[in-house]
Amino acid sequence: MLFIFLNGISSGFPWVIIGSAMTLWLKDVGLTRTAIGIFGSIFAVYSINWLWSPIVDRFKIPILKSMGQRRSWIFFTQFMLVILILSIANIDPDNNLVLTSLIAILIAISSATQDIAIDAYRIDSFDINEQKSVSAAASLATVGWWTGYGLLGWFALTLAGESIGFSWSKTYMFLALIMAILMFLTLFFITAPKYNPEIKQLKDYQFLLSKIKKVNKIKIFITWLYVSLVNPLKDFFVRFGYLAIGLFVFIFLFKIGEAFLGKMSLVFYKEIGFSTDEIATYVKLIGWFFTIIYSFLAGFVSIRYSLVKGLLLGGISMSLTNLFFAYIALTGANTNVLFLAIVFDNFTAAFSTVTFVAFISYLTNKAYSATQYAIMSSFANFGRTVFASFSGVMIDNFQYNWHLSLNNSWALFFVITTLMVIPSLLIIIFFSSKFKAVFK
Repeated sequence: MLFIFLNGISSGFPWVIIGSAMTLWLKDVGLTRTAIGIFGSIFAVYSINWLWSPIVDRFKIPILKSMGQRRSWIFFTQFMLVILILSIANIDPDNNLVLTSLIAILIAISSATQDIAIDAYRIDSFDINEQKSVSAAASLATVGWWTGYGLLGWFALTLAGESIGFSWSKTYMFLALIMAILMFLTLFFITAPKYNPEIKQLKDYQFLLSKIKKVNKIKIFITWLYVSLVNPLKDFFVRFGYLAIGLFVFIFLFKIGEAFLGKMSLVFYKEIGFSTDEIATYVKLIGWFFTIIYSFLAGFVSIRYSLVKGLLLGGISMSLTNLFFAYIALTGANTNVLFLAIVFDNFTAAFSTVTFVAFISYLTNKAYSATQYAIMSSFANFGRTVFASFSGVMIDNFQYNWHLSLNNSWALFFVITTLMVIPSLLIIIFFSSKFKAVFK
C-alpha cells in the first residue's frame, strides 16, 4: 500500500507540470482562454497510451531488467520526466510557444507511459477477485495522486505566487528536483509486485507460434502483436459479452463534465479575482487535505456498500458541485464561498476517482493488466482531454458571440458541465443490475 501511495504521487505530479502550473504560466504571459484550452489538448496523449501499452507490458528495458518489468518502466519514465522538466524550465513560452508545446507533449507521453506501468503495478500487487483489496488500493492510489497534484501543486503555485515571487523558470527547477526524489524512491524503496503477467502471455505466444509452419521475423512480430493487443480486447469481450459496450460507453462519459471544469478552473479563479496565493491555499492545499479524507471515505463506501452505489454517489455529487462554481461566477471572488466549493468539489473528485479506478481495475484481467487497464483509462481520458480542450472556445463564444458578460459566460459554462454528467448516471441506473452481477 505504501508503494501504491508513492506511485500515486508520481502519477499525479506531472499534471502540475503541464496542467495547473503551466496554465497559470501561460495566463501570466498573456495567452487567451482559447489558446490555453487548445494547449491543454496535449493531455490527449493520455487517451491513446493504450497504443504502446503492449510494449510496457512485454518489452524489457535492457539495462534495467533486474528491476522487474513494472519498476523498470516507472524508473525510466521518471528519469525522462526529470530531463524534460529541466528543459522546459529554461524556455520562455512567450517567445517560444512551439518548443514549449513540443516539450510539454514529451512530458505528457512520458507521464502517460509511467501511468501504464503504475496502474499495472497496482493491479499486479493484489488479488483482483477481492473487491476489498481493489477498492483499498484504488483509495490509496487516489490519495497519492492528489498528494502529487494537490500538495505538490500548492508548493509550485506558492513558489510562483505573490508572496515568494519566484519566476516560473526557477519554480520548474524545484519541480525537477521533486521528480528526481521520486525517481530515487523508486530505485531504492519500491519493490516488484507479486504477480507476473508474462506467464499467461508467454503461454499464448508459444502456443500460437507452435501452430505456424514456417516461422520468420514477420510472423513472430504479428504473433507478438496479436498476443499483446488483440488478446486483451478479445478476453474483455468474451468475459462481458454485450455488456462490454455499455461498460465502454459509461467509461467514456463518466467524467467529461468534471474535465471541462478542470481545464478552465484556474483561469476561472484568476478572472473572477482570486490571487495566485489564494488559489494555492484553497484549491491546492485545502483541496488536498479534504481529498485525502474523502478518498479514505470513498474506499470505505466502496468496500461496505458496493462500487455501483459509490459510482452513483460520485456522479450525482459531481453534477451538483459544478453549480457552486456557477454561483461564484455570479457573486465574484469570495474566499468563504470558495472554501465551501472546494470542500464539495473535492468530495466529488475523491468519490468519482476512487470508485472509478476500482471499477475499471476490477474489470481487468491480470494476465493483461497493463494493456486492458490502459485501454479503459485511455477511453475515459479521450472524452476528458479531447472534448475538454474546447472549454476555452466555449466560454469565449458565450462572451464574444452571445454577448454575455464574463461572469454570466462562466455561470452558463458551469451549468452546462452539470448537465454533462446526466447521461453517465442514466447508464449506471439502466445497467445497475448487470453491474451488480459483475461485482458480486
